[in-house]
Amino acid sequence: MATRAGAMALDQRWLGLIRNGWFLALAAAAFAGPPLAALARVVWSTEQGAQGPIILMTGLWLLTIEAIPVLRSGIPQPGRRGLVAAWLVASLLPYAIASMLGVVWLQWAATYSALVAVGYAYAGGQVLKRLWFPLFYLLFLIPPPYSVMLALTRALKLWISSAAVEILTLFGYNVASSGTTLFIDQYELLVAAACAGMNSLFSLLAIGLFYIYLRHRSEWRYAVVLAALVIPIAIAANLLRVILLLLITKYLGNQVAQGILHDAAGLSMFMLALLLLIAIDAALDPLRRRLGRTALTA
Repeated sequence: MATRAGAMALDQRWLGLIRNGWFLALAAAAFAGPPLAALARVVWSTEQGAQGPIILMTGLWLLTIEAIPVLRSGIPQPGRRGLVAAWLVASLLPYAIASMLGVVWLQWAATYSALVAVGYAYAGGQVLKRLWFPLFYLLFLIPPPYSVMLALTRALKLWISSAAVEILTLFGYNVASSGTTLFIDQYELLVAAACAGMNSLFSLLAIGLFYIYLRHRSEWRYAVVLAALVIPIAIAANLLRVILLLLITKYLGNQVAQGILHDAAGLSMFMLALLLLIAIDAALDPLRRRLGRTALTA
């Protein structure tokens, strides 16, 4: 009887949480709606941010399936009110400033921070700790500031331009470069930030970590090894993309290369990089087993 009474009391507490939760969910959606719309309009409509909807959908799916068993394991313990209040103030102030100035990345970063603060207030730190990866994965929704992107891509653009020229020269093509400007026959191409691959680096890093977490979350040593390969794979894929665009320009013309085939080349290289990650994962299976045995004997 005591057990049954305890279960009924637990169910009543859950019902209370659910009744309060629907209002919280609606309020969070209303709060996140404007910055999410700005993100879709300004960032997701570009090649650099095209991976945003994929990250959002997969991130929310992962957060949901991870949260359900965590929440079922016990009633959430609300976070400390003082910390919640300070956290929200620290999030809402930059949110207001970014909304007035139209700084999309800061607006969404502040929105994300405020939503996590609400999650902490509602569920407590232990729940958030167990949901660390979905919350970390959703950070990839925050677009890097343009100044940061410019600094990160400068060296990468120069290296990719030089490497593409050297590779095509080995095959007898009439190709040269001046900084990030490439020349093939009578055509001239500029290796922009998108072609340098920061969009693919971020998107492949996000999706690659998502794949690694789902496949190897219990094998952290091997997961670290595989994660370290994601960025080199992305850089190699973007080098192949620039080479492909140069060849398309030579044989089909600059207008074709900068049209629909430009985007198709980017998507193809992203898919190729993801498939390469999966293939490397399969090839490294003996290493995974060896690391697993080492962990068991340690």
